[in-house]
Amino acid sequence: MHQFLPYAWFDGRCVRFEDATLSVATHALHYGTGAFGGMRALPNPADPNEILLFRADRHARRLSQSARLLLTELSEDTIHHAILEFLRANRPTCPVYMRPFVWTSDLGIAPRLHNIETDFLIYGIELGDYLSPDGVSCRISSWIRQEDRSLPLRGKITGAYITSSLAKTEAVKSGFDEAILMNSRGKVSEASGMNLFIVRDGVLITPGVDQDILEGITRASVIELARAMGIEVVERPVDKSELFIADEVFLSGTAAKVTPVRRIEATDLAVERPVMARIRERLTAITEGRDPAYDHWVTRVRLDG
Repeated sequence: MHQFLPYAWFDGRCVRFEDATLSVATHALHYGTGAFGGMRALPNPADPNEILLFRADRHARRLSQSARLLLTELSEDTIHHAILEFLRANRPTCPVYMRPFVWTSDLGIAPRLHNIETDFLIYGIELGDYLSPDGVSCRISSWIRQEDRSLPLRGKITGAYITSSLAKTEAVKSGFDEAILMNSRGKVSEASGMNLFIVRDGVLITPGVDQDILEGITRASVIELARAMGIEVVERPVDKSELFIADEVFLSGTAAKVTPVRRIEATDLAVERPVMARIRERLTAITEGRDPAYDHWVTRVRLDG
């Protein structure tokens, strides 16, 4: 069972989590007309009255843009304000995952995005490692990642995650931890809820934004950080066969952080992952507020302010 934080942001204010309820007739429940974000909040190990947020500005911007894809306006300032109030109400003492969510709250039955009410909420759960930091096994999913011409994949639209759900369950029920989805052109796209990287001959390679991926914030951070560390990064199409001969394969995401892939289908991958290890170590230091060079990636929220 998830350990939910005691307060949620709902209807423009903080309320008890159990009081943040929706009607069974809610439009988004029936048609997937919502968009969400995911943010980690980490109590500062050096100051119990301070919460650290990784790239909060980028997360707020993406959620605001996702809302716009649903033809609704949700400003970044509104998101920031709600997050601050949410954290100060809950005062978390362990790492948590926050789920901000904008959705069509109308009770009508027509599938539409015009002339419809929308709303915004935030809830949170205590969350350590979403995937094992020691590595996961993956299968190539029989399900295909959607195309941007069928769904706005640059937003985290709820309806798009039926494919991720089918792929994840297919993987787990067949003995794997995670799924890798191909796109409609037969190239590697992403995992069920994470972006994917491979390393070949010291070069960090990841499918580009033209491969129907989500523009992940952790992905963008890994790319920027790797280049600053002198690691060559190439964004290009990745063939399935490259997964099996890569020197390293790893996943990235807000919940997953940086997670190595230890096996794909029947192929065991290398145990030594020097490129990933360097990136993960540096990214961990940044998120914990221990890297002054990237302090601008960290938002510090005072609980006693």
